[in-house]
Amino acid sequence: MRYTLEQGKQLIDIARKSIEFWFKGKELDTNLFKEKKGVFVTLYIKGNLKGCIGLVLPYENLGKAVIGMAREAAFNDSRFKTLNEKELKDLTIEISVLTVPELLEVKPEKYSEKIKIGRDGLIVGCRGFSGLLLPQVAKEHRWDTEEFLRETCLKAGLLEDNWKKKGCEVYTFQAQVFKEMPDKTIVEE
Repeated sequence: MRYTLEQGKQLIDIARKSIEFWFKGKELDTNLFKEKKGVFVTLYIKGNLKGCIGLVLPYENLGKAVIGMAREAAFNDSRFKTLNEKELKDLTIEISVLTVPELLEVKPEKYSEKIKIGRDGLIVGCRGFSGLLLPQVAKEHRWDTEEFLRETCLKAGLLEDNWKKKGCEVYTFQAQVFKEMPDKTIVEE
């Protein structure tokens, strides 16, 4: 299911309110977006990454998942300092609604024929480790397929060439991305 730009605006509004309510000691609930979807919420302060956390698989209703992941990205992404209330004025939000990941069932040397930069996100899983990079990451960094695979391995805490190894699995997924711009307009990427 594809969402409209208006629905994308609603998702970003839900994420923002979830964070704002946390500062007020309140809980946010929503009856919107009852379908189960994987989703990532990415937060930026003045264009710099501030947090990014999500659910890969569709375990939860999209509206509730956005509430939870927005708070996780704001307050529990261990790579960044916790969002403070003064930063709210400079906060911009990106919502990535995911498709269910699909295993690439070809030999590693054929991955470049199956993975399309800008369309596909990647998950590499190997020996109990896994890493995920959203589709927009490879596009933003201008990576080719092999660089994307290497960077996903590194994100997983693996060696950069583990994607070629027997026993490692590579999954692709797609994302519909809604991004809030600094002037608070919403675009679909």
